[in-house]
Amino acid sequence: MCFSATASFAGGVIISVIGVAVVTKVHKPSQLLFTSIPLFFGLQQFTEGVLWLTIPNPDYAALQKIATYIFLVMADVLWPTLIPLAVLMMESNARKRKIIRLLLLAGLSVSIYYTCCLLFLNVTPQINGYHIMYNSDFPKLIAIPVFILYLIATLTPLFISSIERTHMMGILMFFSCLVTAIFFTQYLTSVWCFFAALISGVIYWILSDAKKKFKFANLEILKNKF
Repeated sequence: MCFSATASFAGGVIISVIGVAVVTKVHKPSQLLFTSIPLFFGLQQFTEGVLWLTIPNPDYAALQKIATYIFLVMADVLWPTLIPLAVLMMESNARKRKIIRLLLLAGLSVSIYYTCCLLFLNVTPQINGYHIMYNSDFPKLIAIPVFILYLIATLTPLFISSIERTHMMGILMFFSCLVTAIFFTQYLTSVWCFFAALISGVIYWILSDAKKKFKFANLEILKNKF
């Protein structure tokens, strides 16, 4: 996250609290993975808070390395697979499930690519003004195509899903990515993850609405029985 260690830790706390609140809205086992998204984002912000504290201090190089890889594993490896999988688990429409499965395969390929990069290539975080930049040896030639595939895998399922209001989350994440790419190009990984973390609060709204409809549907079933 940009700004400072304090902002990162504060963001982590706020998002984690939202994550706990989201869990209370679960009324189907298929929603569990989707509800975990804010909690993962909260953890991600905590790890970047650790980076703000450890990067200037060589004595904590080992902790810095651990925090760097936790953050990047979540940012690059987790999200392109977790988001389409979470949406797939909630989707009931057979045709849409087929499309989301293809997007999940795309996300898995991105996750495997970034996993290989993190295992075999170097990454060095650097504080630059009010942002953290992740300098890496990842292949520059295919960086943009891989990132486009990343966006397709993570955002498209939100637009395709028949679950109401997930498209709003997709729209907000898309425009936050666009703003970040234009104004914070060098810090895309850090800044967009911050925006995405805040936007994950929309999940509370999505599931609150779904829970109300679920209760209403159950009441209608009971009425029909009696």
